[in-house]
Amino acid sequence: MRIMLALILALFATPLCAAEWGHYVNERFGIEADVPPGFEPGEPPANGDGLGFATPTARLSIYGSLIVDGDFEASVSQRIQWNKDDGWAITYEATTPSWASWSGKRGSRLLYVRAIRMCDGDAYGAFELEYSEADLKAFNPVVDRLVGSLTDSGAGWQC
Repeated sequence: MRIMLALILALFATPLCAAEWGHYVNERFGIEADVPPGFEPGEPPANGDGLGFATPTARLSIYGSLIVDGDFEASVSQRIQWNKDDGWAITYEATTPSWASWSGKRGSRLLYVRAIRMCDGDAYGAFELEYSEADLKAFNPVVDRLVGSLTDSGAGWQC
């Protein structure tokens, strides 16, 4: 009886990282990334620049954007400023010519953003993950996997 109960409990105790992940590829920009289990897709925007996914307690956006003024690093600075304007206190920031990461806090919510230069510098792709500070430990491996999976497929029609 105890063995049977242990087996049943083990079936329901699958951690977030071990469950089945999805994958999203944006046709417009060619940005792609894995999508954590339990994140349901929202309605795609009319301009086709990305897609949002959500759980009851977290949100993930994967998108691409044209670089209109300046270069990748200038676009990242602008995006970080927009986060600050939205009330995020930026707590970490790293920018290189090919990628950038930053994180922030607003109340009990955490934000992690990773962006990569794409399309020979004419665009960038990114993911933004927002989740509860109480879920920090559970989301550390999720962030790691998202960072590792964020790539330029090279197949976006906008590039």
